[in-house]
Amino acid sequence: MDIDVRGPRFGAAATTVVLVVALVTQSAWVLAWQTLAFALGATGGVGRSPYGLLFRTLVRPRLGPPTEFEAPEPPRFAQAVGLLFAGLGLVGFTVGPAWLGLAATGAALAAAFLNAAFGYCLGCEMFLLLKRVTVRAE
Repeated sequence: MDIDVRGPRFGAAATTVVLVVALVTQSAWVLAWQTLAFALGATGGVGRSPYGLLFRTLVRPRLGPPTEFEAPEPPRFAQAVGLLFAGLGLVGFTVGPAWLGLAATGAALAAAFLNAAFGYCLGCEMFLLLKRVTVRAE
């Protein structure tokens, strides 16, 4: 079943805010929260992430009905990519090196911002590219 495109974009906006806070404060705790949010989105789908639940219960009822939908697989893959980068950032902030925490968190922030501000999901594009490559290889 396809999902409302506004949900993942809302999640990307919330993720952007959390990652800015994590990057500015270099807080492993803040980044741990975001890592958990990515893990829930990657395993259960974006609708089961904390930001997806927030969107569904508080934001979507105040909006009109959705006009655009997308397959859930690309955003779910994007959550897994975010999990990878947040996990690397968490390692950097907790055991070092600090530059790893900054670089990985910054990369996740850049991707989240692109989705929130422009609707361009890097992880989704990676998923679609990998799908095309695997189809051609078969």
